Amino acid sequence: MEMPRVDVPFLSLKAVNARHADELKAAAARVIDSGWYVLGEELAAFEAEFAAWCGVRHAIGVGNGLDALALLLRGYMELGRIAEGDEVIVPGNTFIASFLAITTNRLVPVPVEPDPASFNLDPARVEAAIGRRTRAIMAVHLYGQLADMPGLHTVAREHGLLLVEDAAQAHGAAWDGRRAGSLGDAAGFSFFPAKNLGALGDAGAVTTGDEALAQCVRALRNYGSEVKYQHRLRGTNSRLDELQAALLRVKLKYVEEDTRLRRRVAMRYLDGIRHPHIGLPFAMREEAHVWHLFVLRCRHREALQRHLAACGIQTQVHYPLPPHRQPAYAGRLTARLPLTERLHGEVLSLPIGPALADADVERVIAAVNAFRSPA
Repeated sequence: MEMPRVDVPFLSLKAVNARHADELKAAAARVIDSGWYVLGEELAAFEAEFAAWCGVRHAIGVGNGLDALALLLRGYMELGRIAEGDEVIVPGNTFIASFLAITTNRLVPVPVEPDPASFNLDPARVEAAIGRRTRAIMAVHLYGQLADMPGLHTVAREHGLLLVEDAAQAHGAAWDGRRAGSLGDAAGFSFFPAKNLGALGDAGAVTTGDEALAQCVRALRNYGSEVKYQHRLRGTNSRLDELQAALLRVKLKYVEEDTRLRRRVAMRYLDGIRHPHIGLPFAMREEAHVWHLFVLRCRHREALQRHLAACGIQTQVHYPLPPHRQPAYAGRLTARLPLTERLHGEVLSLPIGPALADADVERVIAAVNAFRSPA
């Protein structure tokens, strides 16, 4: 079967990284020449730089974004803040990693419907979902836009709950000058290559201002050990390696410029796309959205995606099936989430990224506007 041509890729990681190729190669060579590849100076430097950039006291590098979320919850369990069987409120419309981090720790996810405009957690719906076993709220900054953290803070404070951030898509998003990763009790980041701050492999981090949690997560990621061959906790092996840390140190320098470029693409889409059957996203405030994804809504999503593919434009669906409807949770989660399910049937992500050419942006706009909706 002949593959459709792709003139405008969804995201060209080759083009993204080519802009810094010399620095990335120099960083890799520095690690190779050092002879030290795990838990060394590059990781310590990146953790300090990323913590300062986020505005927190601690950043702990781990193997990936899922491990970041799972280990911060496990850390709170070790500290006695959460216990097996306790509930964590989470948005129904998210990537499955948000749910997996909860269930991996034998905690119970309580999915709730989102705010229909931002797709993020609605504090009123969160408050309505609180039960006697609720111990935490996981705010997912979906598509790069911050959840309503002031509202969620109020709910968490009134009910004595932890507020944690799934910041995997929101590197640099800010509220009144405070960045994602510093807006809750702790946060989990992913540095998957396609993220706004992406490694060249899997990587993640936990950020927090809590000294006890930071110390616990540092031990948990390293077999539960703080002193070699002494294992205080039953930990795991999830360490951000020296090579990825060195590469992330290079790319961290350019995140703010990349965010400016992403916002420029998003504004051109918002200004240029005009179609009666296509809903556009919006930003609550400019600093709060870093446009990891630009997500349309269309009742005729499959037809629109086929039309754009025929025009040489690659798109993706984030995400076609919500976590509570995945086979992994069949019979375990019985929530009724009609808005979440409708969103997952309508969303379509357009190409966006810091290396997307102006001509390609215009081509996408023209193709979207030329779509003829089925009768």
